[in-house]
Amino acid sequence: MTDRWSWDYDGYDPGRERLLEALCTLGNGRFATRGSAPECAADAVHYPGTYLAGCYDRLTSLVAGERVENEELVNLPNWTLLRYRCLPADGPAGDWLTPDSEGLRHYRVHLDLRAGVLTRRMLFRDDRGRRLLVRHIRIVHMGDARLAVQRSMFRAYGWSGAVEVESVLDGAVVNAGVERYRDLEGRHLTDHRTGFGPEGVAGVSCRTADPGVHLAMAVRTVTRPVRTARQTATSTGTVQTYRLPLGPRRSATVVKTLALHSSLDRPAGDPLTEAVDAAARAPAFPALLSAHRSSWQRLWEQGELHVPGEAGHILRLHLFHLLQTLSPHTAELDVGVPARGLHGEAYRGHVFWDELFVLPYLTLHFPEVVRALLMYRHRRLPAARTAAREAGGQGAMFPWQSASSGREETQELHLNPRSGRWLADHSHLQRHVGSAIALNVWRYAQAAGDQGFLHGAGAELLLEVARYWAGAATYDAERDRYRLRGVMGPDEYHDAYPDATTPGIDDNAYTNATAAWVLARGLELLAELSDARRAELTERLSLDAGELSHWEDVSRRLYVPFHRGVISQFEGFGELAELEWDRYRDRYGDIRRLDRILEAEGDTVNRYQASKQADTLMLGHVFRPAELYALFGRLGYALDDEVWRATVAYYLRRTSHGSTLSSLVHGWVLARQQGTGAWEFCREALLADVADVQGGTTGEGIHLGAMAGTLDLVERGITGLEAGPEGLRVAPVALREIPRFAFTLSFGGHQGVRLRILPGRLGVRVPASPAGPLTVVLPGERRVTVDPGEEHWFRLR
Repeated sequence: MTDRWSWDYDGYDPGRERLLEALCTLGNGRFATRGSAPECAADAVHYPGTYLAGCYDRLTSLVAGERVENEELVNLPNWTLLRYRCLPADGPAGDWLTPDSEGLRHYRVHLDLRAGVLTRRMLFRDDRGRRLLVRHIRIVHMGDARLAVQRSMFRAYGWSGAVEVESVLDGAVVNAGVERYRDLEGRHLTDHRTGFGPEGVAGVSCRTADPGVHLAMAVRTVTRPVRTARQTATSTGTVQTYRLPLGPRRSATVVKTLALHSSLDRPAGDPLTEAVDAAARAPAFPALLSAHRSSWQRLWEQGELHVPGEAGHILRLHLFHLLQTLSPHTAELDVGVPARGLHGEAYRGHVFWDELFVLPYLTLHFPEVVRALLMYRHRRLPAARTAAREAGGQGAMFPWQSASSGREETQELHLNPRSGRWLADHSHLQRHVGSAIALNVWRYAQAAGDQGFLHGAGAELLLEVARYWAGAATYDAERDRYRLRGVMGPDEYHDAYPDATTPGIDDNAYTNATAAWVLARGLELLAELSDARRAELTERLSLDAGELSHWEDVSRRLYVPFHRGVISQFEGFGELAELEWDRYRDRYGDIRRLDRILEAEGDTVNRYQASKQADTLMLGHVFRPAELYALFGRLGYALDDEVWRATVAYYLRRTSHGSTLSSLVHGWVLARQQGTGAWEFCREALLADVADVQGGTTGEGIHLGAMAGTLDLVERGITGLEAGPEGLRVAPVALREIPRFAFTLSFGGHQGVRLRILPGRLGVRVPASPAGPLTVVLPGERRVTVDPGEEHWFRLR
């Protein structure tokens, strides 16, 4: 890691190659290619993969004697594969060279974050002292989202002869990037057609088994010196073989330019014809690289976040991967937020609730992308309504895991790698995903000022989620409260009560509190709509005064359990056994996945006061203190700083942090209350992927929610920033490890508003524009304005 814009790996280590491949993935918001070595097909060490956003396929597997369906993001044909070997003039042909070759003497991988360029440099030396320098440069084009290119250079030292190169387009790929899924069917591509077009263009077309997305990849291979290829087409791919002369002063290059098209594209066309034509007419490598760099420069200007030191270096990598997964190109697609990016096959590429952590940053920088991501949810409202009806409810019940259709994609069984047993998976009971969607709708509209969306598609989303919660709540006469039973909270460990025969727990505090918030916002939203729009919606949704009165009642009387002066994670949590944390730490060391440890011992985490990740404390991440206390006050509960601090301390001692989101949320909550240990959690959130703190999970795909969440931790968490109709509310907290930083955002019709945070001081610069003054609300409700074209500094103490 030589500078703040570089991410480097020196020396070849097979054990970290999967991690390197994930962290060196290149993408443009439409598709991404893992940072794998071009020389290597998939094996125990290497896993090349290319993934197209929204391209899923459904297969049936036989697991533990049961037929199980899974829909997953499809690994596409490997376009990067390039095999080569030396043909010395004074000796026999050498072996095919890879990073695993005995003759490897130097290996360096360099990721240029500023330009989105991956460079891999290798030096090989044989037993006669002949050396071959190989340098690969790869980009996935940020300007033209259907193109990628890889240039390979070969230089001989101490010998003359040739290098034999095979440029391969390999369609015989499967989904096998996650070890615990390998018992599942993974062959998604079928009906391959292969062949060659003019100008050295090789093409492969195929389709997914179900629902039948048609895909095509075309690669134009150009060599220097120019040589004609020996071309071979197989049933699933193509091979183009070149013999390129080398000498002490004669190098050779091979450039592979990819065009990727599919039946998901608009306007529709024949993917193979479109891909072959696009590859043939694509500019040469220098022009592609120049345009790609310019596109990245524009993104960095729009998404700027400058934090000095190691933290800033990691944050820049996080932002790089966020923008590769969700770029302005994403706004043209029908896709959601994949929890593991487009970087691997973990979680099967599904969409969870991670958008709760991702959209706040994007809203302040790329609001058009957020609107598109919310429309992904809106287009799946019919499926959510059907799910609610089939469960005996009403409104919209969104799935915990979503993919192409919007149906529930959560697996029915999951494997405990520690015990080797397949277990029933009840995580689909995390109904709080609907509240996350409603929160995102409301907060996007407030920050972006997009009332058109809020009163249109956004209103339908929020109101249907509210309707679901009102219908799911059951009245308890003994408590004179409404209750939400049979759910799971964000914790994910507790899926049932000890010895229960049915899954689910009752009255998860986070679920109930956010449901109450959604109901209250739904009523508020209806009240602010125009008469015509209100009449239209109430008629379309068949909302009457009696149902809305019920919403009001439920929103004020949902039950939230307490015990021993703190908020209970769920009803009965305080009655569970205390875990002997030190004993398990002494025995196992890393106990992040305590659930797997206990199950392998024949026990269950359901018996203990032990959380996988932030659950009740999520309330402190979603709501600022005044907002949270007002929400509880509306429910008839007294919540203040003292009770909240006691609640935070209680769960800090009982959380194993088995999710990368956990340290993020704990760091946020502690930072906001100026608690000790805040930086410890913030730093772990920063290192979650770059240090692979969970031991092998990052190689299966980065954790997009945690990466984006760290950006949001700085911009909104530490800054106390809230963007809404009243202006920019700013209330920074002092975090010694990040005392100063700056970022640029878009708000209130202003593009490029720049905030600078220094100890005790805030700088606000508003670029010149026709928009009016920007209102900033400082601590103590002090309101100030900054005119366009001006910069002002304010004291915060």
